[in-house]
Amino acid sequence: MTQRRAIMILLAGGLIAALPLEASQPSPAAPTGDWPMFRGNSRLTGVASSSLPEKLEVRWKFETPEHEAVTSTAAIAGGVVYVGCEDGRLYALNLATGSLQWKHDAGAAIDSSPTVFAGLVLFGDENGVFHALDATSGKQKWSFKAEAEIISSANVSGDRVIFGSYDGNVYCLSVANGRLLWKYQTEAQVHSTIGIVNGRALVAGCDGKLRVIQMRDGKELRELEIDARTAAASAVRGKRVYIGTLGNRVLGIDWEKGRIGWTYENRDRAFPFQSSAAVTDELVIIGGRDRVLHAMDAATGKQRWSFRARGRIDSSPVVVGRRVFVGSTDGNLYGLDLGSGRELWRFEAGAPISASPAVGGGCLVVGTEDGLVYCFGSKAAARQ
Repeated sequence: MTQRRAIMILLAGGLIAALPLEASQPSPAAPTGDWPMFRGNSRLTGVASSSLPEKLEVRWKFETPEHEAVTSTAAIAGGVVYVGCEDGRLYALNLATGSLQWKHDAGAAIDSSPTVFAGLVLFGDENGVFHALDATSGKQKWSFKAEAEIISSANVSGDRVIFGSYDGNVYCLSVANGRLLWKYQTEAQVHSTIGIVNGRALVAGCDGKLRVIQMRDGKELRELEIDARTAAASAVRGKRVYIGTLGNRVLGIDWEKGRIGWTYENRDRAFPFQSSAAVTDELVIIGGRDRVLHAMDAATGKQRWSFRARGRIDSSPVVVGRRVFVGSTDGNLYGLDLGSGRELWRFEAGAPISASPAVGGGCLVVGTEDGLVYCFGSKAAARQ
């Protein structure tokens, strides 16, 4: 996430009522070992289904032609890395070698992260165009024009794709042809990626509210005042959704009962949370503009550990087994122990990292703000 995307803070308050469950076509699960969308799966948990070797090495490095910033988190599917760039191009790279398979010129900066689903690569751009490309060839299958730029990354459920826009709308399109199925108007920009659970879309917007919307028809069921604007994704695990806000708070919300279970606030250093949370059964891990990676107890919100970097942590952390990986604007990619936050590994990229790591096929992929894409894994495995 780039600094120019920062959003001013808005304060509010309130609660939502309990929600009945809805029978619905389930959201697609990521194939084992893939990372097909921002945060890895439709519930946006930031937990990898692929493992990583104990010793990480640089397998390859891809340089974008004009060295424009890569702030888009990569998607990894079927042995291919898909990543957008500020130069307006979507690159498809071979996961094993880093060689360019194809590129597509969208004509505008790509800050949203691509989603790979049903043979398509789905993403929005700064001109407000939402693209669907053939994942194999890169050819445009269809496109849809919103009324303002699209920073929100796409999520998918059944035959539907959903995303937000700076025009304040949430759009739901047919994956097959891009036809508008419904749209929902909020009161401000929708920057965040929308979590999906049990046929519900959980929309945290810049109007300081969490809205619960039916995927089938766009009907709002309830809304929750969450006291601040939100840039982070709605990460869902079990009955709770976890959201960091630009008002220096992280919230654990029981979305079924419609109440805030706990609130974490760093009172010593009041900085926004622009990073999205990684959530396990026990921990909620999120980066802050206070330069700290915070790990909270998932049940209580009590801080379990913290790790201080030398720069802002807008990059969203990823959990891989018993390790956590996250980038920082100090130019480092960090690998930490999940249980304690102790630093285990560090790579100096030499340029700020605001994109989030993606983990798939035994590799970790991340972009930097000087236009480089790094792939880490085992060099020995790459030679086999």
